[in-house]
Amino acid sequence: MNEPLITGVGISDFGRFPDLTEEALAQVAIIDALADAGIAVKDVQAFYCGNALGGHLPGQRALRDLGTGGEAVYNIDNACSSGATALNLALSALRAGQYETVLVFGMDHLSGLGGGALPMNQRDWNNRRGMIMPALYAMRATRYLHDFGVTREDLADVSVKNRRHGVLNPIATFCKEMTREEVLASRMVADPLTLLQCCPAVVDGAAAVVLTTRPSAGAARPVRVRASIVQSGVFEVNQTDMTEAEITRRAAHLAYEQAGVGPQDLSMIELHDAFTISELLYYEALGLCRRGEAASLLASGATTLGGRIPVNPSGGLLAKGHPPGATGVAQVVELCEQLQGRAGKRQIADPRLGLCQVTGGGIWGVDHAACSIHILEAA
Repeated sequence: MNEPLITGVGISDFGRFPDLTEEALAQVAIIDALADAGIAVKDVQAFYCGNALGGHLPGQRALRDLGTGGEAVYNIDNACSSGATALNLALSALRAGQYETVLVFGMDHLSGLGGGALPMNQRDWNNRRGMIMPALYAMRATRYLHDFGVTREDLADVSVKNRRHGVLNPIATFCKEMTREEVLASRMVADPLTLLQCCPAVVDGAAAVVLTTRPSAGAARPVRVRASIVQSGVFEVNQTDMTEAEITRRAAHLAYEQAGVGPQDLSMIELHDAFTISELLYYEALGLCRRGEAASLLASGATTLGGRIPVNPSGGLLAKGHPPGATGVAQVVELCEQLQGRAGKRQIADPRLGLCQVTGGGIWGVDHAACSIHILEAA
């Protein structure tokens, strides 16, 4: 059996589209991915839909108008890791020989939810006490700043970098470049995190990829998945270190082992920068630097476009937004376009390996309920 390859990608604009539906956005991404792969919808044997907040049967709703023939549709809800988890399951089916060609897509439409922080599960005792995501990450930021001598300016510089990247990404429809001073002067959300240090809370969007074990019919160079890992959080019953992203560190170790590579081999990373502190914590969890050295790595320019290991060349969640079900697939689209030399003004020079990391769910103490990591290379 041939190994599964990504042969087509598609993505909608990310922004506020109250007059559209998540199904319409998904259809844009799906049609573009099929065209990119050089196939028709009838060539797809199964569909995997990542969706966190869209209600029942999101995949069937999105595909209803596209002329599918009753093929299997798998709906996956794993919070913000939904799309990436869908990719993991699709790869397993292809490698088992269950299918030869599948399509993975993710979508969410947050402008229909009324704004504000995402609703959390009130059966979790932390959430009942007000532990919504901005509050949790503000606590982590405060502890990190205290323990490692990092400044508020260091946090703001994460947003400055990612917004600078985002203005080069045509799908980041309301991204604007900002200075450190503007980031720090924006409205306080949860001290020390200001508004421009939190990913936009109301964003709609969708992304899709085609995977196949058949010969590629697309014009772009196929992309190989070297590693695909999904991990779950461990319920924390004892005092924990809020400055360590344990689930990401654990998933990264498994991904590097599966791919036979290390962090030093990576050309770029797309990671889950829902808040500025997240990116710094994930630098360390992914092995880019030692504990407490993330701010120095950022200040060195290594993680900006043109640096040694660009992080979030797409602009990340901070710049392009975060429709939860779509984010994991959108990260894969970005890595594929970079590896294929199709990323336009934000193109990285001679990329070889890319890693994407997305977490999901705030119901497991101070860490996450899910984490997915993929490592990709051009075939």
